[in-house]
Amino acid sequence: MLTPAMLPSLQQRIADLELDGWLLYDFRGTNAIASGLLGFGGLVSRRVFAWIPREGTPIGVQHAIEPGPWARWPHEWPRVTYSGWRALEAELATLVNGKRVAMEYSPGDAIPYLDRIPAGVLEMVRAAGATVVSSGELVSAVYATWTPANRASHERAAEAIRRIAHEAFAIAGERARTASPAAEHELQQFILDAFARAGLSTDHGPDVAASENAANPHYEPSASAPRLVREGDVLLIDLWAREADGVYADQTWMASIGAPSRRVITVWEAVRDARDAALSLLHARLGAGELVRGAEADDAARAVIEARGFGPYFTHRTGHSIDSRELHGSGPQIDNLESRDERLLVSGVGFSIEPGIYLPGELGVRSEVNALVTDDGLLVTPGVIQRDLLVL
Repeated sequence: MLTPAMLPSLQQRIADLELDGWLLYDFRGTNAIASGLLGFGGLVSRRVFAWIPREGTPIGVQHAIEPGPWARWPHEWPRVTYSGWRALEAELATLVNGKRVAMEYSPGDAIPYLDRIPAGVLEMVRAAGATVVSSGELVSAVYATWTPANRASHERAAEAIRRIAHEAFAIAGERARTASPAAEHELQQFILDAFARAGLSTDHGPDVAASENAANPHYEPSASAPRLVREGDVLLIDLWAREADGVYADQTWMASIGAPSRRVITVWEAVRDARDAALSLLHARLGAGELVRGAEADDAARAVIEARGFGPYFTHRTGHSIDSRELHGSGPQIDNLESRDERLLVSGVGFSIEPGIYLPGELGVRSEVNALVTDDGLLVTPGVIQRDLLVL
């Protein structure tokens, strides 16, 4: 949430980007970035704006019947009140006429996680005399970054879910050689129960997928269509969780029930090496103090998989933002496939690195770790990442 203490550094960033200010907008939760920064809770049933100028004091624009959402707006920052559309448009013109203004807008919808402003609102702001540009770099630096407490909670969650994943694999391996092999959904429930014991929570999942089911990146196991995990299967476990009010950890691990085939090893090594290519690029560039974009890490991972002949089967981005509020966050994505994310990876932003190969009807393989850009490089979690297929 924006506070007076944050204002000087935020205004410096606005100045560095050669902007006149940042115009935040929300209506009925359409812009989670704005509502999060403004500290709004509940339904915002009328249009609201907040103007954060390059210099001077921020100004809120509220509707006359709805002051409630502004309870956490600093009392030293003024608000103006409107009732009708004429007054609203006049207030906007007073604030932004002739100015270069950042909003949660992505030209051509290049970055859907950032594109939160309705076209009609853009038209209204432009009609008020503003030149509107994307707030992407501001969102990365102000909204998506982690605090030291966020980092600590993420690291604890990362080690906990790593342990839980290995416990689930052990159960799958033990039962695969009995008369009662574990079903995917049973392993899923084991993981959820382990989360609860560890004080972790998740919004859905986890994903437990054997062999051909793992070829669907968004597969969900089901008790109504149970799939037993037997010897000869390749097993993917994708799990994510967080502490209360903490930052998510999100990992994918792979195992073979019994000795893996040469085919499985080939696919696994392509995925692992793609993951490591992205990480190596980030370590090298960030460690040298150089600028780097998420799209470049996506390109590095994708080049490995394409060189191994599996390019058409790597069908998603290399990684997603993990911000301080959401698993799939609004910060820079590790993506030059699904979206054109050219935002810089600045200190404090977190994300996943998770290349995958999906061979329909046969198997799917993915390896996922998380990373946080720090002032001097890159932190990767969990502390020990998967090098070889687990053989159960």
